[in-house]
Amino acid sequence: MDDEVPPPAEVLLSTLTHQQATTVRKRLDNYNETLKKRNRQPIRDVRDIFTEVGHKCTNAFCIVYIVYCKCKTNVQHRCEFDLLHAERGLPVKSDCFEHRRLLAGFKKVCVCVCVCVCVCVCVCLQFASISPSQGLSCAGDLSSRDLTQLSFISHIEITTFLMTLGIHNKRTRPPRCRNRDSGVFGVPLNTLLEKDRKKFPGVKVPVVFQKLLCILEQTGLLTEGILRVPASAAKVKCLRRELDRCYEGFDWSALRQVDASSLLKLFIRELPTPLLTHTHLSTYRSVLSIPSELHQVQALQLLTLLLPEANREILRALLDFLRKVVSHQDQNRMSLWNVSMVMAPNLFRRHHGNKRSIAKRDEMEEAVGGAQLIRLMIIHQDLLWTVPKFLLSQVRQMNQVSIQKQLGLSWTSRLLRKKNDKNERDQITELCEGVIRVHAPLHTKISMVIQLEEQTTAKDITSRFECENSPVQHLYEVGGNICERRLHPDCVLLDVYRVNPHCDWLIKP
Repeated sequence: MDDEVPPPAEVLLSTLTHQQATTVRKRLDNYNETLKKRNRQPIRDVRDIFTEVGHKCTNAFCIVYIVYCKCKTNVQHRCEFDLLHAERGLPVKSDCFEHRRLLAGFKKVCVCVCVCVCVCVCVCLQFASISPSQGLSCAGDLSSRDLTQLSFISHIEITTFLMTLGIHNKRTRPPRCRNRDSGVFGVPLNTLLEKDRKKFPGVKVPVVFQKLLCILEQTGLLTEGILRVPASAAKVKCLRRELDRCYEGFDWSALRQVDASSLLKLFIRELPTPLLTHTHLSTYRSVLSIPSELHQVQALQLLTLLLPEANREILRALLDFLRKVVSHQDQNRMSLWNVSMVMAPNLFRRHHGNKRSIAKRDEMEEAVGGAQLIRLMIIHQDLLWTVPKFLLSQVRQMNQVSIQKQLGLSWTSRLLRKKNDKNERDQITELCEGVIRVHAPLHTKISMVIQLEEQTTAKDITSRFECENSPVQHLYEVGGNICERRLHPDCVLLDVYRVNPHCDWLIKP
């Protein structure tokens, strides 16, 4: 259980729902069809066989462009025009009167794009997570192996979820970029965390990012226009050079709020891989096509569980800070929409080959869409880190099936061990019927046998091991059908015991 290896295909498929299995089957068929197309022999063009005619015939053919547009009536029309007719000023074939009028003066223009950006102000829906009897589980409560299993199921679930809603997402190839090994800006998150953990073991967010957030929280929450007012470009360039050279000896006390906010946004923009990752950035944008806000939040929750641990922890710290900024909007004049619009270009940046070819309306549409997503993430951020109960149940099923596959006991060997196993089960039943043994290796009481009642919670157990000047203790379930899970203080232990009767109970910080 310690080695993080991908589960076998049969283990994963045996735990999927009908819809999830259909999605996987469709993806597999598309993959096989793509392989067939790649391996197919190319068809020779007729021009490669017969020689070309010496003279050009301009009337032999014409290139037809087909444009689908939506006009004010919100009805899609099919419009055909060709380059030769447009140059001669001849009529253009179109089902739409407005589009036909716009293309009447068509001169050597091949693409017509009509974009309408509409910003709607609506009432923010509030969602509250219902705590199950087994307790709420966040991504940080699970072990790295369980998170790996969770990512497999979450990826299948978000694909099934979007396909059910009729939304198809296309992945784009990430651009090639060189990663830096030294400095602060433009360095991969894992590289920064490895350096910081040598001095601060167990840190989950880079120290530089924590310092910038700390300065802004202490002195910048009441500053008018925080995050919106830019700092001097020359000053930011100088500060960046100092931090890249030696951030451990940097004088943080002399840093102004406006400089700290500019450095914070620069740190996010300069990451070699976007904070929301190249893999899932297009999926985030496709969430905007979901009509229901409830379904949008559900999709964002699944996408957050797919992020790497370092990206997820930084996003969590950032969203928590942005919520604090919005809570002081009477003083800093930064409303929820203002904060979302300012941060959207930093989180939802897109690499374009030729920036001149990008229309300003396209940029505005991307900015508004990214701001809508950030707005939802700020409002419902407490739900983003919560693992849905059905996904946690599937993780347990995967672990259970994986354990059975690893044992691989034949029918004969099982029969030989049946008698011994029966005696062991009888002994366990006599000793552990509603009774658990809690281990606390860091306390004077190494272990304690506790009788579970119907309303016994995790905080009732940890309170028995509390002592003065000790850090906050948590109860963990270890082994069985889960690798390791930190239990919520209000979870009912008897329900956890029934779901995972063979686990060990451990108390640690």
